[in-house]
Amino acid sequence: TAAFTELGDAFTAANPDVEVTFNFAGSSDLVAQISDGAPVDVFASADLANMSKLADAGLAAGEPATFATNTAEIVVEPGNPLGIAGVADLADSDLIVVLCAPEVPCGAYAEQVVANAGTTVTPSSYEENVKAVVTKVTLGEADAGIVYRTDVIAAGDAAQGVPIPDDINVVAEYPIALVSDAPNAAGAQAFIDFVLGPAGQGIVAAYGFGPA
Repeated sequence: TAAFTELGDAFTAANPDVEVTFNFAGSSDLVAQISDGAPVDVFASADLANMSKLADAGLAAGEPATFATNTAEIVVEPGNPLGIAGVADLADSDLIVVLCAPEVPCGAYAEQVVANAGTTVTPSSYEENVKAVVTKVTLGEADAGIVYRTDVIAAGDAAQGVPIPDDINVVAEYPIALVSDAPNAAGAQAFIDFVLGPAGQGIVAAYGFGPA
């Protein structure tokens, strides 16, 4: 959210005649909205699977391009008071663990991480997006969750991250594409080019995302 808000501000500063409006939601929800006919110019997804759904439905114009990468991390309260050291600890039934719903990219990635760790985690709740997971932890309503590394960074002093080893972690690829029948196809392509260009990539990197 923060990265794209800054991308939008930078793009409109360079193109003052263009207005950029964002809709931030789980990638699966966004695909559903586009499929239902929402007037959208650009779709940016937190995973390849939901972009594929859009393309398979004939709703993506051209080839999607990866604009960033990310990894998963365990989010806990500041100071990690319960001493959560890794994914295996999340199997403790005494912990309140929240995860994104499986149909949302962050939920699918969490499932992969848990499977790679060879353990079983039974969450107290499934949330509709990654922000909701972070919020429950920062409010003290949950002990831990699996989110993106960038979300832990964005939470600042309100949360702390427990790294997940590379051998069980996932690398999330974030694709962006022009939507078929985009109301402003020219402006949309210009925005995509900006995100993929040096200025856009600099902004993305500043928020902790890996390179495309």
